[in-house]
Amino acid sequence: MKNLLVSGYRAHELNIFSQKHEGIPYIKKAIAGRLIPLVEEGLEWVITPGQYGVDLWACEVVTALKQQYPHLKCSIMMAYQNMEEKWKEDKKEYFQQICAEVDYVGVVSRQPYQGIWQLKARDELLFRKTDGLLLVYDEDAGEGSPRFMKELALKKQQAEGYQYISISSEDIQSIADEERLFMDL
Repeated sequence: MKNLLVSGYRAHELNIFSQKHEGIPYIKKAIAGRLIPLVEEGLEWVITPGQYGVDLWACEVVTALKQQYPHLKCSIMMAYQNMEEKWKEDKKEYFQQICAEVDYVGVVSRQPYQGIWQLKARDELLFRKTDGLLLVYDEDAGEGSPRFMKELALKKQQAEGYQYISISSEDIQSIADEERLFMDL
Protein backbone atom coordinates (compact mmCIF):
# COMPACT_ATOMS: atom_id res chain seq x y z
CA MET A 1 0.00 0.00 0.00
CA LYS A 2 1.42 3.35 -1.08
CA ASN A 3 -1.44 5.80 -0.42
CA LEU A 4 -3.82 5.67 2.55
CA LEU A 5 -6.95 7.70 3.16
CA VAL A 6 -7.40 8.49 6.87
CA SER A 7 -10.64 9.89 8.21
CA GLY A 8 -13.24 9.49 10.91
CA TYR A 9 -15.42 11.46 13.22
CA ARG A 10 -15.63 15.22 13.28
CA ALA A 11 -14.65 16.58 16.71
CA HIS A 12 -18.22 17.58 17.60
CA GLU A 13 -19.44 14.03 16.87
CA LEU A 14 -17.15 12.90 19.69
CA ASN A 15 -18.28 15.74 21.95
CA ILE A 16 -14.82 17.27 21.68
CA PHE A 17 -14.96 21.05 21.65
CA SER A 18 -11.38 21.92 22.60
CA GLN A 19 -7.95 20.91 21.36
CA LYS A 20 -7.08 20.31 25.02
CA HIS A 21 -9.62 17.46 25.38
CA GLU A 22 -8.09 14.49 27.21
CA GLY A 23 -9.29 12.01 24.58
CA ILE A 24 -7.34 13.48 21.64
CA PRO A 25 -3.92 12.01 22.63
CA TYR A 26 -5.46 8.52 22.82
CA ILE A 27 -7.06 8.91 19.38
CA LYS A 28 -3.69 10.04 18.00
CA LYS A 29 -1.92 7.05 19.61
CA ALA A 30 -4.46 4.70 18.04
CA ILE A 31 -3.87 6.27 14.62
CA ALA A 32 -0.08 6.09 15.04
CA GLY A 33 -0.35 2.47 16.12
CA ARG A 34 -2.11 1.57 12.87
CA LEU A 35 0.10 3.78 10.66
CA ILE A 36 3.57 2.70 11.82
CA PRO A 37 3.37 -0.91 10.52
CA LEU A 38 1.98 0.40 7.20
CA VAL A 39 4.80 2.96 6.92
CA GLU A 40 7.34 0.25 7.63
CA GLU A 41 5.77 -1.81 4.83
CA GLY A 42 6.11 1.06 2.32
CA LEU A 43 3.28 3.53 2.91
CA GLU A 44 4.25 6.84 1.30
CA TRP A 45 1.22 9.15 1.53
CA VAL A 46 -1.49 9.75 4.10
CA ILE A 47 -4.37 11.73 2.63
CA THR A 48 -7.25 13.27 4.59
CA PRO A 49 -10.30 15.38 3.70
CA GLY A 50 -9.13 17.92 6.30
CA GLN A 51 -12.28 18.10 8.41
CA TYR A 52 -11.94 19.34 11.99
CA GLY A 53 -11.48 16.20 14.08
CA VAL A 54 -9.84 12.87 13.22
CA ASP A 55 -8.66 14.15 9.82
CA LEU A 56 -6.53 16.92 11.31
CA TRP A 57 -5.35 14.83 14.25
CA ALA A 58 -4.11 12.27 11.72
CA CYS A 59 -2.14 15.05 10.00
CA GLU A 60 -0.53 15.86 13.34
CA VAL A 61 0.39 12.19 13.80
CA VAL A 62 2.00 12.04 10.34
CA THR A 63 3.94 15.25 11.00
CA ALA A 64 5.32 13.68 14.19
CA LEU A 65 6.11 10.37 12.44
CA LYS A 66 8.12 12.20 9.75
CA GLN A 67 10.96 12.61 12.25
CA GLN A 68 11.38 8.83 12.26
CA TYR A 69 10.11 8.22 8.71
CA PRO A 70 11.23 11.19 6.57
CA HIS A 71 9.84 9.63 3.36
CA LEU A 72 6.27 9.79 4.71
CA LYS A 73 4.11 12.53 3.25
CA CYS A 74 0.73 14.00 4.18
CA SER A 75 -1.94 15.70 2.10
CA ILE A 76 -5.24 17.45 2.77
CA MET A 77 -7.73 17.26 -0.08
CA MET A 78 -10.71 19.53 0.57
CA ALA A 79 -14.03 19.30 -1.22
CA TYR A 80 -14.41 23.04 -1.82
CA GLN A 81 -12.64 26.38 -1.46
CA ASN A 82 -12.56 28.06 1.97
CA MET A 83 -13.92 24.99 3.77
CA GLU A 84 -12.93 26.50 7.14
CA GLU A 85 -14.57 29.87 6.42
CA LYS A 86 -17.40 29.51 8.96
CA TRP A 87 -15.30 27.87 11.67
CA LYS A 88 -14.51 29.66 14.92
CA GLU A 89 -11.25 31.62 14.93
CA ASP A 90 -9.29 29.12 17.08
CA LYS A 91 -10.29 26.26 14.76
CA LYS A 92 -9.27 28.31 11.69
CA GLU A 93 -5.86 29.04 13.21
CA TYR A 94 -5.35 25.36 14.05
CA PHE A 95 -6.39 24.35 10.52
CA GLN A 96 -4.00 26.88 8.95
CA GLN A 97 -1.18 25.62 11.18
CA ILE A 98 -1.84 22.02 10.05
CA CYS A 99 -2.00 23.12 6.39
CA ALA A 100 1.41 24.76 6.77
CA GLU A 101 2.88 21.48 8.09
CA VAL A 102 1.54 19.03 5.48
CA ASP A 103 3.19 18.37 2.12
CA TYR A 104 0.22 19.17 -0.10
CA VAL A 105 -3.12 20.95 0.26
CA GLY A 106 -5.59 20.64 -2.60
CA VAL A 107 -9.17 21.52 -3.42
CA VAL A 108 -11.46 19.47 -5.65
CA SER A 109 -13.88 22.34 -6.39
CA ARG A 110 -12.36 25.82 -6.58
CA GLN A 111 -15.68 27.37 -5.55
CA PRO A 112 -17.20 27.84 -2.09
CA TYR A 113 -19.70 25.26 -0.89
CA GLN A 114 -22.50 24.80 -3.43
CA GLY A 115 -23.81 21.34 -2.72
CA ILE A 116 -23.27 17.77 -1.68
CA TRP A 117 -21.91 17.01 -5.16
CA GLN A 118 -18.62 18.64 -4.07
CA LEU A 119 -18.29 16.22 -1.16
CA LYS A 120 -19.11 13.27 -3.41
CA ALA A 121 -16.54 14.43 -5.98
CA ARG A 122 -13.91 14.73 -3.24
CA ASP A 123 -14.67 11.26 -1.89
CA GLU A 124 -14.58 9.78 -5.39
CA LEU A 125 -11.15 11.32 -5.96
CA LEU A 126 -9.85 10.21 -2.55
CA PHE A 127 -10.93 6.61 -3.12
CA ARG A 128 -9.52 6.61 -6.65
CA LYS A 129 -6.12 7.88 -5.45
CA THR A 130 -5.71 5.62 -2.40
CA ASP A 131 -5.15 1.92 -1.77
CA GLY A 132 -6.97 1.75 1.55
CA LEU A 133 -8.90 3.56 4.24
CA LEU A 134 -8.05 3.89 7.93
CA LEU A 135 -11.28 4.98 9.57
CA VAL A 136 -11.92 5.99 13.18
CA TYR A 137 -15.52 4.82 13.44
CA ASP A 138 -17.65 2.75 15.74
CA GLU A 139 -21.14 1.79 14.59
CA ASP A 140 -22.01 0.64 18.11
CA ALA A 141 -21.43 4.18 19.36
CA GLY A 142 -24.02 5.47 16.90
CA GLU A 143 -23.91 6.48 13.29
CA GLY A 144 -21.97 9.50 12.21
CA SER A 145 -20.43 11.07 9.13
CA PRO A 146 -17.78 8.28 8.78
CA ARG A 147 -20.56 5.82 7.89
CA PHE A 148 -20.52 6.97 4.25
CA MET A 149 -16.76 6.48 3.94
CA LYS A 150 -17.04 3.00 5.41
CA GLU A 151 -19.78 2.07 2.92
CA LEU A 152 -17.68 3.32 -0.02
CA ALA A 153 -14.59 1.48 1.24
CA LEU A 154 -16.44 -1.81 1.67
CA LYS A 155 -17.92 -1.57 -1.85
CA LYS A 156 -14.48 -0.87 -3.29
CA GLN A 157 -13.00 -3.67 -1.15
CA GLN A 158 -15.40 -6.19 -2.71
CA ALA A 159 -14.84 -4.90 -6.23
CA GLU A 160 -11.09 -4.24 -6.18
CA GLY A 161 -9.56 -5.50 -2.94
CA TYR A 162 -9.34 -2.01 -1.43
CA GLN A 163 -8.07 -2.24 2.13
CA TYR A 164 -10.33 -1.20 5.02
CA ILE A 165 -8.81 -0.70 8.48
CA SER A 166 -10.88 0.53 11.39
CA ILE A 167 -10.23 2.00 14.79
CA SER A 168 -13.14 1.56 17.18
CA SER A 169 -13.92 3.32 20.44
CA GLU A 170 -12.87 0.06 22.17
CA ASP A 171 -9.43 0.31 20.55
CA ILE A 172 -9.05 3.87 21.82
CA GLN A 173 -10.39 2.99 25.26
CA SER A 174 -7.90 0.13 25.63
CA ILE A 175 -5.02 2.55 24.89
CA ALA A 176 -6.38 4.94 27.54
CA ASP A 177 -6.81 2.10 30.04
CA GLU A 178 -3.27 0.80 29.42
CA GLU A 179 -1.83 4.24 29.90
CA ARG A 180 -3.77 4.85 33.10
CA LEU A 181 -2.70 1.46 34.41
CA PHE A 182 0.92 2.28 33.63
CA MET A 183 0.60 5.65 35.42
CA ASP A 184 -0.85 3.92 38.51
CA LEU A 185 2.18 1.61 38.83
